[in-house]
Amino acid sequence: MRLHDERLISEYRRSGFWGDETLLDTFDSFVGAHAKRTAVVDPLDRAQLVGTDPRSLSWLALGQAVDALTTALQRRGIVPGDVVIVQLPNVWELPALFLAVARLGGVISPVPMQWRQQELRQVAMLTQARLYIGTENFNGTDHLAIAEAAAGGTGLVDFLGLAKLGELAQGNPDVTRAAVPKISADDAFTLCWTSGTEIEPKGCPLTHNNWRFLGGILVKLLEIPMGGRLLVTPPLVNMAGVGTSLIPWLLTGGTLLLHHPLNLPLLKAQLAEGADFTLLVPALLNMIVKAAQGEGGVGGVGPFRAIATGSAPPSAHSLEEFHQRWGIDVVNMWGQNEGTVLIAAASDIPTPAMRVDHFPWWGGAELQWPSDIPGIETRLLDADGNQLSAPGSVGELAYRGPNVFPGYYRRPDLTADAFTSDGFFRTGDLFQILDDRHLGFFDRKKDIVIRGGINISAAEVENLASAHPGVLEAAAVAVPDDIMGERVCLFVVPRDTSNPPAFTDILSFMTLQGIAPYKLPERFELLKVIPRNPVGKILKAELRRLVEKQEQS
Repeated sequence: MRLHDERLISEYRRSGFWGDETLLDTFDSFVGAHAKRTAVVDPLDRAQLVGTDPRSLSWLALGQAVDALTTALQRRGIVPGDVVIVQLPNVWELPALFLAVARLGGVISPVPMQWRQQELRQVAMLTQARLYIGTENFNGTDHLAIAEAAAGGTGLVDFLGLAKLGELAQGNPDVTRAAVPKISADDAFTLCWTSGTEIEPKGCPLTHNNWRFLGGILVKLLEIPMGGRLLVTPPLVNMAGVGTSLIPWLLTGGTLLLHHPLNLPLLKAQLAEGADFTLLVPALLNMIVKAAQGEGGVGGVGPFRAIATGSAPPSAHSLEEFHQRWGIDVVNMWGQNEGTVLIAAASDIPTPAMRVDHFPWWGGAELQWPSDIPGIETRLLDADGNQLSAPGSVGELAYRGPNVFPGYYRRPDLTADAFTSDGFFRTGDLFQILDDRHLGFFDRKKDIVIRGGINISAAEVENLASAHPGVLEAAAVAVPDDIMGERVCLFVVPRDTSNPPAFTDILSFMTLQGIAPYKLPERFELLKVIPRNPVGKILKAELRRLVEKQEQS
């Protein structure tokens, strides 16, 4: 599946940013060169998650499993260009499927475990995927049954459970490499999903070349060594997991230590043991620091080359504590599923407190940085599309580079609006020019809530809640949360003020519509009227201030 414009492909190939080597080529080289090295380790609590014992696979064993799965998928009719929807937790079969699907020229579309009928149906309709792979039992939920219930009227006709998948992975491959289609580095490798102001998920395809360029940046700035150990805390479904763990692992031939979902006692033990790299959201950084302080400085974090954080600004205190207490420079990252990324690493921004809100202005005014990331261009644009340059100015970040996706999958309308006429992607995030070398995240232009690193469309929550017969109007906003970063607060104007709907009734109503549980509001407020500006736009900032006042009183 080749999606980038041919002129852009030629440009980046001439510049040396893109080449011919695919991620499969790199994988095969490690299977041959490091056959006995451990490639992937299951979550230690796998038995509690999916009912089967955890496994540890060498690179050779993983290579054999990938070949067996390639054979099985080919027998099920997967051909070049097919999208395969995969809904699995972080178990060893998931990274194996990334490779097996790609081996056939297909495109894996990993989706969150929290998705239910509504989201699965939307994605199945858009991709016309034939095959869904999921779990029969994940923490008591039968995802396979949910997918089958969502499939009516879509292209989904084949369903494969984790138990059967494990059997297929132990089979004997009978498809020779000669029978496997030739894969180009310009073919799509993944189709991940994002959401913002749009109610339906938007597909973000990234090619082998996109990922190799982006992965090279991450390996360098996150100091991931060849053969390194990566502790994987985010799910391998989007930029947070695929970008910071799976791709660097494929480029360095190390070991994936899988963890999912969050199991705090287990995570604390894994952090104490140490690894080369992991990603921790700001709330986890704070919890770890507080726990270490409560223990009088005993315990905490073992040796790590680097730890990254993102999804929300971290606290200066946590970054300073990690530096002073454990000698770890936490890297602050901003990124999107569309492939964009800015990284505040110690090489560019040595002061921990400064990394909280300062990002290097890559591609700005020909600035030179120790990180030396050529090929990326960035601009800040005002509402009229004019380029900003004065310190203190706030504008939308526009981004161009070999890591940026070709456009939203099968949505040319959204793609046309997302790019400038000269090929810069409009990120939808507002940044501020802090000085002539640094940008700082300012606010989101899009109306979204980021809960635990996952984007939630406020419009989708509002539409679902407004359909309740007792609701006249609804508005959803993000409110700060110490654990998840943000949670959804729902404001409701009832149809009958003398008998307003209960919060539990609205939650039950929304749940019956088959949405992912993480999208459900976690705070509820009744209003007489939703505040709006003169042209009818909801004043979200005023609603957030109402919540802040209530918490302070």
